[in-house]
Amino acid sequence: MKILLDIQDDKAAFFLEVLKNFSFVKAKPVGEGKTLLLEELEEAVHNVNLAKQGKLKPKPLSELLNEL
Repeated sequence: MKILLDIQDDKAAFFLEVLKNFSFVKAKPVGEGKTLLLEELEEAVHNVNLAKQGKLKPKPLSELLNEL
């Protein structure tokens, strides 16, 4: 299982050190860019699921292409 945590910068080193003491945990810092990408992907998947349930009206393809 993977878990994404948001930790204050001044506490991150301590928290990583604590995690390293557990043999069953592999911990590595993730850059801010990857964090943003993961959050955007999570939101996109959520929106697709809402559209499939009929709770959100999807954008037309032409509108999506115009955003690019």
